[in-house]
Amino acid sequence: MEIEIVELEFDAGKEEIDIFDITSEVKRAIKGWKDGFVNVFVQGSTGGVTVMEYESGLIKDIKNMFKELIPRDRDYAHNLTWGDANGHSHLRASLLKPSLTIPFKDGRDFLGTWQQVVVLDFDNKRRKRRVVLQIVGNKHDKLKI
Repeated sequence: MEIEIVELEFDAGKEEIDIFDITSEVKRAIKGWKDGFVNVFVQGSTGGVTVMEYESGLIKDIKNMFKELIPRDRDYAHNLTWGDANGHSHLRASLLKPSLTIPFKDGRDFLGTWQQVVVLDFDNKRRKRRVVLQIVGNKHDKLKI
């Protein structure tokens, strides 16, 4: 069993809700591995990760869903406590999770045809959003001597 870590970084905060498709980075990270899983972890309490069909209509729908469920212009106790006006960002991220795990075999993930791995950034300021891919498994067949 081997472990490898790949770190990704994105410029986030350009929009109220940024969505990054990282499927190709995940596929690239597991290429050359025999079997195992990759855990995708988003650092920070205002970001999350999920799988979805990454297409323009659904991207718009998801952004609208978060804006309707948790509007940014409410009085949130977090904003009163910290004065950073991003209580809505934390609440939106709490509906997702900071990580997800994807199994793979022979270097190919088990994602469905329309499942892409996406990172959502909800914060109200520009930042570098970091994502850690931790791959656990067998990199290749052991050499027989």
